[in-house]
Amino acid sequence: MNHRQLRVVFMGTPEFAVESLKALVENGYNVVGVITAPDKPAGRGLKVTESAVKKYAVSADLPVLQPEKLKNPAFLEELAALKADLQIVVAFRMLPEVVWAMPPLGTFNLHASLLPQYRGAAPLNWAVINGETETGVTTFLLSHEIDTGNILFREKEPIAHEDTAGDLHDRLMVKGARLVLRTVDALASGDYTPIPQEELFTGAGEPKGAPKLFREDMRIDWRAPAEQVRNLIRGLSPWPAAWTMLRHQETGMDIEMKILRVRIGSHVGEGTPPGMLRSDGKKSLEVACGDRWVQITDLQLAGKKRMQTAEFLRGFPHIRNYSAL
Repeated sequence: MNHRQLRVVFMGTPEFAVESLKALVENGYNVVGVITAPDKPAGRGLKVTESAVKKYAVSADLPVLQPEKLKNPAFLEELAALKADLQIVVAFRMLPEVVWAMPPLGTFNLHASLLPQYRGAAPLNWAVINGETETGVTTFLLSHEIDTGNILFREKEPIAHEDTAGDLHDRLMVKGARLVLRTVDALASGDYTPIPQEELFTGAGEPKGAPKLFREDMRIDWRAPAEQVRNLIRGLSPWPAAWTMLRHQETGMDIEMKILRVRIGSHVGEGTPPGMLRSDGKKSLEVACGDRWVQITDLQLAGKKRMQTAEFLRGFPHIRNYSAL
């Protein structure tokens, strides 16, 4: 079957998914429907906001469905009426079998890691947090367990020393879109060989996971080695961001700070407590880690915009009276 004859339903929500949908549309694939999250209140004013995928789909004049529940009979009826040959999932939610088994060619997912490594909700973040030097994108056929289906294609992407999760997101978004097109073409022609994930895992124990990140996962432990702290900060930058609490040594007042970029400095002296701050009061702010100092270059206070350290210090000339917890 020619790929342009295939009736494709696309499922996705955030910006990461838009690039794949856009690639399908701009290359003449027959997208007959788009499934995305319902509109929801967001921001301080709780203004009802559409997903990034919906905004693009509407601009491209594509039919959009926004089910609250994927097992809702009315939604399943609407989905079946689209008569999809193939469904594509990019950054959506877990599908029930009644949905993913519906089209004759099945449903495939684009995942932002080299499966079977980093199954789960936050693969980009965890790859950087763990100090990996390589990741990639994978397309795989959906099955009963999350992120475990047979692999169709994988493409590698190096992680540079200074890369943040945001940098990786932007590159893999584009690389992933190209892989989606390649996968559709292969499924349309029948020219593919699905590979069970266990055949691609050669290490001992279990593959590394990428579970959903919670607030405590994002808190910086200054007792850790500086490289581990730097990787946590890179892996959570620019969003959701690693954080720490600054406490005034006399008043006990706490200030929460998000830290978005650091550089590793010199070794700490013997007896230097982790979390100790040192600053010239003008441009430099360093925090003691378990082995070395890290120099903060970019940060953000609650309710404020991202700023560089020099700008922060103009408003906090007495920063040396604080320590990081």
